[in-house]
Amino acid sequence: VQLVESGGGSVQAGGSLRLSCAASGLAFSGYCMGWFRQAPGKAREGVAAIDQDGKMSYAEFVKGRFTISRDNARNTLYLQMNSLKPEDTAMYYCAADEYAGPQDLVVVPAWHYWGQGTQVTVS
Repeated sequence: VQLVESGGGSVQAGGSLRLSCAASGLAFSGYCMGWFRQAPGKAREGVAAIDQDGKMSYAEFVKGRFTISRDNARNTLYLQMNSLKPEDTAMYYCAADEYAGPQDLVVVPAWHYWGQGTQVTVS
């Protein structure tokens, strides 16, 4: 299984970025997918998740600003990030798990497969 994130970068506060996660080696449509982030010196935290049926969950700190989506035909997960804030600066990771659900956004160890991350810096 391979998860490869892309789309990170540096942006000014108030700007937007769209992250992508290309998945291979798994039956993508059968997996719950999530985005997580980790800032230096802080624990990894859930950002958003979307299950096999399209049910979504979001962390409170991104509600109304971030949107998670998936394209099963392209085996790709997305995270549209708008109104970015300096506190959104972190390494963003894509994760997949066949048995997790959107409620597991807060249970980081529940997620089996992880990507290497893409850096997002907001100044």
